[in-house]
Amino acid sequence: MPRLIVNGDDFGAAPAVNAAIAEAFRAGILTSASLMVTGEAVDEAVALARELPGLRVGLHVVLLSGRSCLPPEEAPHLVDAQGRFPENPLAAGVRWAFSAAARRELRREVAAQVARFQATGLPADHLNSHRHFHVHPLVFDLLEEASRQLGGPPIRFPAEPWRLALMVDRRYARQQIGYALVFGLLAAAYRRRRGVVSPGVDGVFGLLRTGTIDETYLVRLLQRLPEGCFELYLHPRLDTAQGRRELTALCSLRVRQVIAERRIVLTTYGER
Repeated sequence: MPRLIVNGDDFGAAPAVNAAIAEAFRAGILTSASLMVTGEAVDEAVALARELPGLRVGLHVVLLSGRSCLPPEEAPHLVDAQGRFPENPLAAGVRWAFSAAARRELRREVAAQVARFQATGLPADHLNSHRHFHVHPLVFDLLEEASRQLGGPPIRFPAEPWRLALMVDRRYARQQIGYALVFGLLAAAYRRRRGVVSPGVDGVFGLLRTGTIDETYLVRLLQRLPEGCFELYLHPRLDTAQGRRELTALCSLRVRQVIAERRIVLTTYGER
């Protein structure tokens, strides 16, 4: 039978995200969430996770498009004076490659986020990062180290099964094809080099439909999901139209019917 991990990223980023993830777990098919420990609503997210013991939680490391855990004065080569990381992944990667100081700060920043996650007392179900930046060659080793510190949770390999994804829907492929290709190639390389870290997941869906997942897509994907274990990640939230569409899809009766008809097992990284 097919098995599917359904994960909500950005848990803790805002109250609207927390509320949507909680609703998708209570009334929908969501099985896990990735906690952004530097998010503005992280304390609320942790409280919700404790109220929902069946919701598995992992660490969503932030190194782009968000705030640092370290004070700005301790990471001047990583963040601006307000403690915010850059938005441009290419610019950030080039800066880190040519700055030993930036790389030292990067290591300390990841360690600080790991320590903040540990302080929640929540068991770590998995590890990934905002905008999948952990596949950057300068970051992946730090995620491996973080996994060891957190007791060995698996790291997401953002490699989408191309043939199936395009069979389900290719309308939005051009918008994300560049990132998806790079992520897939790097993830495949890490799998070959570090088989022990490979989470035993056959593919991750969501890259080619980032920001466009809806009920129709989810039904089509579930109808075609092959045997094996896969992850689908989404970004449900209540304060954007797309976030609400994703929440609607996660709580859809039609989606639940397809899962029952196909006998798809909803699972998590820790239970796979």
